[in-house]
Amino acid sequence: MKRTLILLTIVLCTGFVFAGGAKEDVSGDASLQYILDKGVFVLGLDDSFPPMGFRDENGDVAGFDIDLAREVCKRMGVELKMQPIDWDAKILDLNSKDIDVIWNGLTITDERLEKIEFSKPYIANRQIVIVQAASGIDTRADLAGMTVGIQLGSSADDAVNSDEVTVASLKELVKYQDNVQALMDLEVGRIDAVVVDEILGRYYISKKEGVYTVASEDFAAEEYGIGFRKGEVAFVSEVDRILDEMVKDGTAEEISIKWFAEDILLPR
Repeated sequence: MKRTLILLTIVLCTGFVFAGGAKEDVSGDASLQYILDKGVFVLGLDDSFPPMGFRDENGDVAGFDIDLAREVCKRMGVELKMQPIDWDAKILDLNSKDIDVIWNGLTITDERLEKIEFSKPYIANRQIVIVQAASGIDTRADLAGMTVGIQLGSSADDAVNSDEVTVASLKELVKYQDNVQALMDLEVGRIDAVVVDEILGRYYISKKEGVYTVASEDFAAEEYGIGFRKGEVAFVSEVDRILDEMVKDGTAEEISIKWFAEDILLPR
């Protein structure tokens, strides 16, 4: 009789675990199920960051990261929703669940790793110095006495401010809400240089041939990842799994070639 009761208890408990498995993994992480249940994957982005995520000529959000995310959502069976955000408040928006991921050329840094989860890195990047073509500026030392623009809350902001010698030598460090405005001010001579992600910078330069050049010395080498709420390991793992699958079957390479004319994705 006692053995029968024990076996019944084991069966019931096992059944409970399997039933609960639809909602949580063994660690209690329901982050993936949360996305699947609501059927929507909300992607937070700075919509003025070409070619990763930006407004095209029709006013629609487009870009390399958007195409990657759209394919991930298709394979997850959920809808992709793009949500433009104030880049300086991105982690606040993520933690308040206004968005589900930050996916828009987000640099992996030690400071951010303390606050959010990251996917595996998928693109290498640098913080480059863009100047007017005839400026003669080529090194960080050449920025002494100059006015330099950066995007507020960006990796460029972190990279420049971590170089205390360069910052101290500047005439002024001007912070912008977006990189496009900074580059427009550079074009008309309101500022002398812009420190910006190489991915965006070289894309922008290609559209303004002869206007800008890139200094030979940069600020920092880095890698892009996708940002998730802290502890949402199940969600991170599923997105990484799908991206790995996309790399293996060639879909990710096709998207990269569409935007960069080559495969710039890091090995996964």
